[in-house]
Amino acid sequence: MSSVGSESLPHSIAHLRTVAMPVADYRVMPFGIADLDGRLNGGGLRGGALHEVASRTCSLVDDAAATLFLAGIAGREAQALNGLVLWASCRNDLYAPGLAQVGLCSANVIYAQPNDDAALLAVVEDAVRDGTPSAVIAEASRVSMVATRRLQLVAAEADIPVLLLRRWRGREHDPLSEPSAAWTRWRIASASSERLSVAGVGRARWSVELARQRTGGSFSLIVEGSDETGRLAVPAELGHRAAETAGTARYAAA
Repeated sequence: MSSVGSESLPHSIAHLRTVAMPVADYRVMPFGIADLDGRLNGGGLRGGALHEVASRTCSLVDDAAATLFLAGIAGREAQALNGLVLWASCRNDLYAPGLAQVGLCSANVIYAQPNDDAALLAVVEDAVRDGTPSAVIAEASRVSMVATRRLQLVAAEADIPVLLLRRWRGREHDPLSEPSAAWTRWRIASASSERLSVAGVGRARWSVELARQRTGGSFSLIVEGSDETGRLAVPAELGHRAAETAGTARYAAA
């Protein structure tokens, strides 16, 4: 029996992962990055599902990274379906030019500003049932397990992604420490950009951590932030090594 050389072992493992990956029986929204999609069940995000995102810390830079991460996902979906995105938030602090830089143009966004989280969740549920938006982004700090179950059910029935940005309520309260019926739960943080040979600001980089997915493992990796088409990228100098942090995530999530 022939042995497998050490240099070909990673390729053999990658092949086995591809063969073993189950075919999704639902619509999938791929990120377009093999190191990311290959570790998600079905090869990407489930289209009709609730996905939760929180910043890794309560810092403004991490909060911005989490916000733009979601905007990129919604922007790609809006472009693919030529549809609109509903953005529901009790706050009025979005910067439209910043969203456009990650693929979500203001002309494709309908903004809703309910008075509180309860009203916000009702608006989201009604919009998803109506079927008008191609994707929904909602910002909330307090969401019960029952509410997430309802959102997951309506998202699956309408085949519309509901992207829930969980806000920090305090420095010691991790938003993802609360139980949820979300299909995936993510933590996003800013990372150091590439050092340029001339003075200037490089493309943003994010630390992307999947804290939980249904019937799948957790992982984390460094990516370059979404461009004007909403696409992420793997830093060139990291290449395949960007996925070497895959495994148990730093934090546990319910």
